Amino acid sequence: MMTLYGYWRSTAAYRVRIALNLKGISAKQVSVHLVKDGGQQHTPTYVLKNPTHLVPALELADGTVLTQSLAIIDYLEALQPDPALLPSNPVARAKVLAAAHVVAMDIHPVNNLRVVSHLTDAFGADAEAKRQWMCHWMDKGFAALEQMVAKDSRFAFGDTPSLADICLVAQYYNARRWGLDLAPYPRLTEIEETCLALPAFAAAKPEAQPDAE
Repeated sequence: MMTLYGYWRSTAAYRVRIALNLKGISAKQVSVHLVKDGGQQHTPTYVLKNPTHLVPALELADGTVLTQSLAIIDYLEALQPDPALLPSNPVARAKVLAAAHVVAMDIHPVNNLRVVSHLTDAFGADAEAKRQWMCHWMDKGFAALEQMVAKDSRFAFGDTPSLADICLVAQYYNARRWGLDLAPYPRLTEIEETCLALPAFAAAKPEAQPDAE
């Protein structure tokens, strides 16, 4: 069996949990607490698995370790193509990837724990300044996504969930946590509601994880 190293509130780990559930692939979960004991992602044992000091990491049955959530999901897509998370049509595929990348490459990298911690350590940012920082970048990304997603489909790009939906739902959880006003994004909110009605998404929610606090 595969082993997923993650943290209940990590949006990147959340993405992988959703993908695993949609694919019907079982994985043992091991919690890597990102705050306790100075951050368990920095322990020598974990760093041997993931030199980036980040979660998630997916360890395969043969001991191979995969890192980076989108790379892990790409592996799962190749391992079990059905149900597909990316369209076969090249243009449709590019649109799904672009939307997913807005979250995973534009929003998330400047909103993760180590960046927010550095704002305090290097620049003295207080809690409210950090909240505003998080919301600023999510607002920028969601404004783009609201225009990018399809307007007349159940999910972001069609009638089945895609990588774009996975990334959106996980980031929306973070947006709610940090108090971002989501009223300007009715289409994104509609997509989130549709996704969370599915068992695969609901079971992956942070609060449903064994290490939830």
